[in-house]
Amino acid sequence: MIKRLLGILATALLGAVAAVIIAYIFWARSQPALQPWHEVELDEDFSADKAPEVRSLDDYLALEERVYEELDAKVYAHAPTGPDQRLNRFSPGSASDPRHRAPNWNRTFELIPPGARGGVLLLHGMSDSPYSLRALGEALHQQGYRVLGLRMPGHGTAPAGLLDVTWEDMAAATRLGARHLSTALDGKPIHLIGYSTGAALALDYTLDAMEDPALSEPETLVLVSPAIAVTPLAELTRWFDLLGKLPGLEQLAWTSLVPEFDPFNYNAFTANASLQVHRMTRATNRRIRRRAEHGPIEGFPPTLVLLSVVDATVSPRAATDNLLRHLAPEGHELLLYDINRYTLTSPLIVTDTAALTQQLMADATLPFAITLIGNESDAGRQVVARYKAPLSADAAIGDSLSGKWPDDTIALSHVDLPFPPTDPLYGRYPPGRPNEVFLGELAIRGERGVFKVPAQWLLRLRHNPFYDYQERRVLGWIGSAGESRTQTAD
Repeated sequence: MIKRLLGILATALLGAVAAVIIAYIFWARSQPALQPWHEVELDEDFSADKAPEVRSLDDYLALEERVYEELDAKVYAHAPTGPDQRLNRFSPGSASDPRHRAPNWNRTFELIPPGARGGVLLLHGMSDSPYSLRALGEALHQQGYRVLGLRMPGHGTAPAGLLDVTWEDMAAATRLGARHLSTALDGKPIHLIGYSTGAALALDYTLDAMEDPALSEPETLVLVSPAIAVTPLAELTRWFDLLGKLPGLEQLAWTSLVPEFDPFNYNAFTANASLQVHRMTRATNRRIRRRAEHGPIEGFPPTLVLLSVVDATVSPRAATDNLLRHLAPEGHELLLYDINRYTLTSPLIVTDTAALTQQLMADATLPFAITLIGNESDAGRQVVARYKAPLSADAAIGDSLSGKWPDDTIALSHVDLPFPPTDPLYGRYPPGRPNEVFLGELAIRGERGVFKVPAQWLLRLRHNPFYDYQERRVLGWIGSAGESRTQTAD
């Protein structure tokens, strides 16, 4: 009987998996047709197997120049033009064409001040580009830091780059960027700022550097909306990626096929991209758990995590449970954006995060500090920062932020933290340049199916209304790194 039951369960499980795959096939085949930018093969991009020959940033930039020449020849030269292509990133001269923006923030950039006090490596996320951390990079440059915004392989060109890129390719690029800064600064400290998947890359490099004296250990880490863990269902994307390699089933390799109207971020996404994030976070989590088997991890660079308590892309709880809880109390902090509790009286709100925030703020065993950004009271929109020290359950109101929750905002999101309200692409107000696309605060009404931009895309907040406070915290975190370490040692 037990064998019969196990056989029935196995058959049911296989049937369910088959049903999911069949449903996915029908869904994928109903998506828009693939375009040249979904199918192009760019041979000149960096990969881990090219690392022995591409040793310096100059080598990397020379290769990057060649891949953009290849992109021009294989995609832009054959892309359609005309008024109906005005929002097509790959249509030459369109409002979304990044090649006509100065600079083109899809490319690697380096900001070099005279007499740099240190270096900062900026690591963007999956499907993203160096643009996402541009504002922080420019602020750090003004503070005297040498800043390298590194374009990850497979990114900033065409979304087809996400079909084959691996996390090992991106990790090899990260090591090259860190080595460049360390060499150029001749022993001065370097810092890592990672956004989303870039945060996982920063963690991977840090763990490598703690084990390999040949690598420069970062002085501090800043992790923005970090990809510490993703849903285990991402493992299923391995099969979709394999099926997508079969003739006639190429659409199965794509989990999203949205028109490419964003000049600095792919809208389309691949099964392989999901799989690579899953592989990387799983590998990093194993290394962290292994290090923590005999007690809290000591000597880890002071780490500041910036996170919204509601994040549809990564797990907010994983940032605490899979990383911060495993670190010794040596100056780490979580800066957490709460939901706008003034809006919770509305029956339209589905998600209430009180359980997570209350649990974190009441937990006296946490070895890291927490700064909670949220309403001063449920009766108003004024925002304050509540600070709780490590190994304490007592929170005190610290800074009163100059801004309030905007009337139309219920929470921050995964994609808005690095962008100020003045951002010319994702900000609150259009920059006043009619020939460039603006994707920030859009209030467009009408019938569904009329606008090219998906409705869910429009609802997601694209800029951080409290960015000024956050930038001050990041600048202070990096600037006071030496002093914090001295106090910890004392």
